[in-house]
Amino acid sequence: MEQQAYYAIAIFLVVYALIISEKIHRTIVAMLGGTLVIALGIVDQAEAIRHIDFNTLGLLIGMMIIVNITADTGVFAYAALWAAKKAKGDPVRILIALMLITAVASAFLDNVTTVLLIVPVTFSIARQLNVSPVPYLFTQIMASNIGGTATLIGDPPNIMIGSAVKELTFMAFINNLAPIATVILLVHIPLFLLLFRKQLRTAPEHKEKLMQLELTGMITDRKRLALSGSILLFTMAGFVLHSFLHLESATVALAGAFILLLLTGERTMEHALTRVEWGTIFFFTGLFVLVSSLEQTGVIERLASEAIGWTGGDPVATSMLILWMSAIASAFLDNIPFVATMIPMIQEMGQMGVIHLEPLWWSLSLGACLGGNGTLIGASANLITAGLAAKEGHPIKFAAYIKIAFPLMLLSIAICSIYIYLRYLM
Repeated sequence: MEQQAYYAIAIFLVVYALIISEKIHRTIVAMLGGTLVIALGIVDQAEAIRHIDFNTLGLLIGMMIIVNITADTGVFAYAALWAAKKAKGDPVRILIALMLITAVASAFLDNVTTVLLIVPVTFSIARQLNVSPVPYLFTQIMASNIGGTATLIGDPPNIMIGSAVKELTFMAFINNLAPIATVILLVHIPLFLLLFRKQLRTAPEHKEKLMQLELTGMITDRKRLALSGSILLFTMAGFVLHSFLHLESATVALAGAFILLLLTGERTMEHALTRVEWGTIFFFTGLFVLVSSLEQTGVIERLASEAIGWTGGDPVATSMLILWMSAIASAFLDNIPFVATMIPMIQEMGQMGVIHLEPLWWSLSLGACLGGNGTLIGASANLITAGLAAKEGHPIKFAAYIKIAFPLMLLSIAICSIYIYLRYLM
């Protein structure tokens, strides 16, 4: 390899190490790394900008705006408490209800936003029942990543894959990933009940205390809820039809966001824009530039060639390699930079003669999204939930989490292996 390629690899590895260490904020590290590869002439600025996936960024920004405006109405807290009351205050039924709400919400919002909305309500419910919130938080972490796997917009790796491969539409993600995500979720429910049964007991008076909580007043702005709910449905319809309308998903999301801002007023706009996770947006931007340096210097091509050499280009072996490698890597590393590196590698495999790429894309998605369940650092939703739990005085320990979560993650990947083989490779 040329000297420029070694520089690109060194910078990428240093950035990756700093992201894992969390000594410096990952956004700062990624942007400085991206700036450095341009400054050193590894990739020129025009080429770097060309590699920034503005479809991914636009989709993220649009959905963040819509979800933040909708969340301000109190509808998510209302839904969680309503479900708890419908479960008659029974801790086991509530665990299942909150888990299902988390999974469904994560599929159509994003898993980070979902846990930020559901976790505070979970603490309130657990206090009323006088039970530990940890079983609820644990299952919500797992459900958020499983649910996020099911759709194009549920988890950042899927957004990146869908943006890179135009044939993988919103409905393609649902048709190919929602069934297996549903199976995995249903397999996990009895396992969770078996694991946490002793912690899900409470006295009748505590159930009665929960049942006395009022839902009245939890929806703070019904007019805004009607508007944001309508726009959210309009946006989802746009995602379903975007291939027929010949519109990119970012166009649909941004159109929905700014129509909602038009209808809700200027003050809402200022508030909503300040709550967009700009750190995440710049993190993605820096990563796209870093990966462009690996592409331009031939590193990605070399990696793809090595992978084909290991598997002989066999579709079964290649799919399983990507699935399991993605899962293990995503359990211990941030899955976003990993997926950013894997996407051009799989595209390069297509140019090297691997004809049937579809199972490789689904293997990458399933491995990266579900692998995040393996440890507390595997996904952003895990870290956020653990942080909120620590503030409430119920810390989730890394070792205690991995003892339960990692075997469950391996089980889910084993199920995915069977699914990938039976559906695409027989």
